[in-house]
Order: sequence, then C-alpha cells, then structure tokens
Amino acid sequence: MEFNQQILKKRLEKYKFRDLTIEELKNVHKKYPEFRFSMDKYTFNDGSQRDLLNLLGTVPVTYQGFSYNIPVRLWILDSHPFGPPLCFLRPTPDMVIREGKHVDVQGRVYLPGLQHWSHPKSDVVSLLNEMSLTFGNEPPLFSKPSTDGRSVTELSAILAEVTTGISGTSLQTKEPSPHLPPYSKVTVLGSGDLAMACVTSILAKEIVERLVFIQTSENMLRGGSLELEIFSLPRVDSSKDMSASAGSNVVVVTANTLGKEGSYVNVLQSNVELFRSLIPSAVMYSPHCVLVIASQPVDVMSFVAWKLSGFAPQRVLGTGCNLDTQRLRYLLRPP
Repeated sequence: MEFNQQILKKRLEKYKFRDLTIEELKNVHKKYPEFRFSMDKYTFNDGSQRDLLNLLGTVPVTYQGFSYNIPVRLWILDSHPFGPPLCFLRPTPDMVIREGKHVDVQGRVYLPGLQHWSHPKSDVVSLLNEMSLTFGNEPPLFSKPSTDGRSVTELSAILAEVTTGISGTSLQTKEPSPHLPPYSKVTVLGSGDLAMACVTSILAKEIVERLVFIQTSENMLRGGSLELEIFSLPRVDSSKDMSASAGSNVVVVTANTLGKEGSYVNVLQSNVELFRSLIPSAVMYSPHCVLVIASQPVDVMSFVAWKLSGFAPQRVLGTGCNLDTQRLRYLLRPP
C-alpha cells in the first residue's frame, strides 16, 4: 500500500500534533509496509467514543525456529506522539488469545514500552519491534483445535487405555484392544521416576504407535532415558526437543521442580514458572491433544495448565489424588 500523506492530513485534522504523527507513520510504512491506516470509532471504558486513526497489520515473530505473523491493531490517540497507542491483538476466527503477562483476556497488549512511553525516545516502530521480541518468547495466540480432530469420547477412550492402572502387569506382547484403534502418538513430558514409570506403563499396554519421552531435567533422569537409548526400543523416541512431540494425541506432563526436601507449597511458584514455558510449547506442537497433568500439586497445576493451554476443560485432566492415595496406602501397609 502506498503512503498517501495528503489523505492522512485530512484524516488527522483534529490531531493536536498532526505533522509529528505523520512523520512517524512514514517510518512505520518504511519498516512495516503491509500495515494499513484507517479512521474508526474507538469506545473507551466510560462509554465515550472518539474517531481515531488505527493501524492494522501483522508483527513477524520467530518462536522456536518457526516464523509466525501475529495480527495486531494499534489505535493512535489524538495526543500522539506524546501519548502511547492503544494496542490489541486481532485474532482470526481460527485463533485463540492466550492470556498472560503482556496480554489480557480481551487481547489488549501491555508492554514496558507502552508503560514508559516518552516522546521522542518512544515511537511506533520501536513498539512493534518490542512486540516482535516479546511475542517470540511468549506467543499470545495459538490455533483453535480443529473440528476434524478426534471427538472427546474417542479421546477419553485413549486416556482410559493410557492411564488406567495395571493389575498383575505382564510385559508379554499383547494385541491392542479390539474395540479401540491403535493411537498414533503419546508424549511423556518430564523427568525422574514418575516420568519413567509412565513410559514403561504405556509401553506395557502396547496401544500406541509411537511414544515420545521429552526430558525436562538432565539431573533427575538417573539413567532412565539412557536405558531407552541403549535398548533402542521400537516406537519410542527420547529427546530434549519439544518439536519431537508434534502431533501427539495425548501429552502426559510429569515435570516437577520438587526436590526430596521440598514441599508442595514451596514448589508451587517454581512449577508455575516451569509450566509457562512447557505448556504453550506443547500446545503449539500438538494443538489437538489431551493434556494429562501429574505435576505437583496436581490440582493447582491442572488449573494452571488449563489456563495456559486455552483448551476446553475436558481436554486438561489431572491425576487427582490417585498418586498420593497410592503413596498413603504404601505407607500404611502392614509390616
């Protein structure tokens, strides 16, 4: 789109600093030529309305080696450039907003550059650059699950096969359940004994075509993942790269920062921070999956995973008190 200064002058006739605003928009057009300008009514929180210039376009983002374009809308106030723009995400129908530190549930964007806006140090180009870097670390949008994916009933059947306890476990080869088709992919995300227990349990059931073990901590593996690599088990991949989980039907999360001497209360915040990086990445690579959460405290972490994923509630399941109940039964067993 060509930059038409005369049209902008007419549109911005009520702007207090029209010439400064137009000069800045020239710079925006040079760096982001795909952005479009238009005049629309903006409704403020108090219900008042004002005709404001808004910029529509996309911000290029690089996330884990992949390039994305984040659609945004910037409302330029009539006090510009001395007042910061009002910035919003503009998701397409197949996108969902992920609420976070820099984006609220309505899609409004909050960045340090907006909070500390000061002309002439601050400008729209630097703001868009800041968005590109920030959204590259924490993507604010992700794709909606496709309606072509598996139904909730079918996914529940997968989970029943994967998560149900095994009585008298036999490691002998057995055929998959006749009423359920083989499921293509399950990922276990974590480290330590619980993660390895999940891997071996799922392997014993032989109901998945491919099992992926994503390591989240080298120090806690105690050789478990090394055994997977040594034996080169068929249909099992051990990796440290989240991209290996792409296209999973089920993602089991056992990742924890809980040490031997730690308590659930003390570990809560560190686990939340851990989930801030793990869950969005898992969801990006497997947008149609069901999440099974075993990280502690499991009820809180299941809620955190649900909020971070943007999934429907039935697609984020916690193991509940099953694990703690089994631990208590073990402690209460007769000598």
